[in-house]
Amino acid sequence: MTMDYAARLNRLRDAAGLNSGAVDAVILVPGTNFVYFMGLEFHLSERPTLAILTRDGLSMIVPFLEMPKLNDRPDLGVRPFAWRDETGYAGAFAEAVDALNLRGKRIGVDGLTMRVFELLALQAVDPTLQVSDVQRALIGVRARKTAEEIAAMQHAVEISEGALGRLLEEVEPGMTEVQIAARLDALMMELGAHGKAFGTLIQTGPNSSNPHGSTTERVLQAGEFLLIDWGAQYDGYLADLTRTVCIGEPSAEMQKIYDTVLAANEAAKAVVKPGVSMGAVDKAARDVIEAAGYGQYFTHRTGHGLGMDGHEPIPQIAAGVEDRLEPGMTFTIEPGIYVPGLGGVRIEDDVLVTETGAKILTQYPRQLRM
Repeated sequence: MTMDYAARLNRLRDAAGLNSGAVDAVILVPGTNFVYFMGLEFHLSERPTLAILTRDGLSMIVPFLEMPKLNDRPDLGVRPFAWRDETGYAGAFAEAVDALNLRGKRIGVDGLTMRVFELLALQAVDPTLQVSDVQRALIGVRARKTAEEIAAMQHAVEISEGALGRLLEEVEPGMTEVQIAARLDALMMELGAHGKAFGTLIQTGPNSSNPHGSTTERVLQAGEFLLIDWGAQYDGYLADLTRTVCIGEPSAEMQKIYDTVLAANEAAKAVVKPGVSMGAVDKAARDVIEAAGYGQYFTHRTGHGLGMDGHEPIPQIAAGVEDRLEPGMTFTIEPGIYVPGLGGVRIEDDVLVTETGAKILTQYPRQLRM
């Protein structure tokens, strides 16, 4: 995927307030923002690495051993402030703050990723630095996906769905959750995934009543819920799906719960279009579940942003959120009902806001009985 990183950095300058003078620098630490805005992959470790974006250019505080990565990227025009293990990083921090004339100035940081560790190192140089959180501006730039980004996500979805189809031909009672998860992971890699989007979650029977549970050694039994939350990563972009099935004959109550969640999923997808509030999408799903008498068992938001990260803060498909959907936004719709002692159902799809409505990226069948 070819990226214009200069254009992305310019968009960041506008969004974070650099060009308007709201802040004098934006400082990033390794992670998704490094990759998105600069195409640089650094390990977030005990060795501090900071990218400092000003109106005039891009600088980095960087361990000397990482300099080859910068030397390979002359297009970024990075001004390095390198430090060595034997001398420590304090000198590089001071040199960067002084050379960039940042003493007493306003810096914007990503409050979701910058650690106290890095912030204290900056404040040790200058306690008068004024710090503000610009993470919404950062994710706001990333929230509207390009055609190339959407294509990568669509391919990640196709790999994920292909792997589940093959998995369900093999799954049978007597297999453990761990065994099922391992097989699904292997199938995704066989089909061309570049990695997993997150740790594959397999929950069976009563275990599925915990929406943020874990994969265990519990053995799948016939006639109970099998909840599968999984996704592939392709070219840096993620899929995130959930399907709930039953190997065997579900009870009438299980079928009712499933049908209610499916109706909630469809209701939420039906209202997605530009200009609709994010809270309205959540309400469409929640109203269906509450009308069926299961409102107390729907204990989380209806969806979250999706892209290079599995959970992106924009859009936030949750009750009361008045922010509006825009074309290019991608997110999940994943209502659920979780009944202690019985189990839970979640049906999760990946959705793209188009110019006129929505495109559902996920197409794997939504049915309980297998």
